[in-house]
Amino acid sequence: MTTSTILVTGGTGTLGRLVVPLLREAGREVRVLSRQGRESGGGVTYVTGDLLKDEGVEAAVEGAGIVLHLAGGAKGDDVATRNLVRAARAAGVRHLVYISVIGADTVPLSYFRAKLEAERAVAESGLPWTTLRAAQFHDLALKVVTTMGKLPVVPAPGGVRWQPVDAREVAARLVELALGEPAGAVPDLAGPEVYELAELSRGYLRAAGKRRPMLPVRVPGRLGRAYRAGENLTLDGAVRGRRTWEGFLAERVGRGVERVGGR
Repeated sequence: MTTSTILVTGGTGTLGRLVVPLLREAGREVRVLSRQGRESGGGVTYVTGDLLKDEGVEAAVEGAGIVLHLAGGAKGDDVATRNLVRAARAAGVRHLVYISVIGADTVPLSYFRAKLEAERAVAESGLPWTTLRAAQFHDLALKVVTTMGKLPVVPAPGGVRWQPVDAREVAARLVELALGEPAGAVPDLAGPEVYELAELSRGYLRAAGKRRPMLPVRVPGRLGRAYRAGENLTLDGAVRGRRTWEGFLAERVGRGVERVGGR
């Protein structure tokens, strides 16, 4: 088995902080591309660069046999990915692994469209590749419901459903894929349950010991129709994680909660 360096973009983010230790546990040397300088050590080398600005990318991929592309943001994922692909191709990378989002080809939001374009850049790169689409992380769901829970009245968007998945399970799957053979587009990874967004809010409020009235609202336009049609979900054919929203809340918020009216 080769032990060449693995480059991780986004290695300091929510997902990257979980992926990097797993790669080290597997005995791999890891290089992390970061926009801010960090001290290297423990088998992890930090290099400074910016994918969106195409700065330091060639140096980052040099000598890396595998690249896990986890970096992402509110915009520019497609541009950043094309810059990475260009450098990885020149460096002769043997396996490019990309994390995308379920619904990249169906949800009419700019973030999802950029993810789809990034997927295409990876698939058309000429490099051996693997792309995993995942549902929204529990961490993101918690951020959303925490923000809404600060309001005097909590919005309850009708028909908006999520399949939140634990980031630890996504990290483990990505490491498995990265250390395996390139597999192209693999089955989506979603959480074990589908929830109305309002249900996620109610679970958080119970766990946090808060009481808030909830106001039903309708998401308008194409986005609302897409959510009501479940175009952000994979109800069949997805790999399902085991860690539930209720278990995540018990860890993070500190009170055990049970799902009420689960389906």
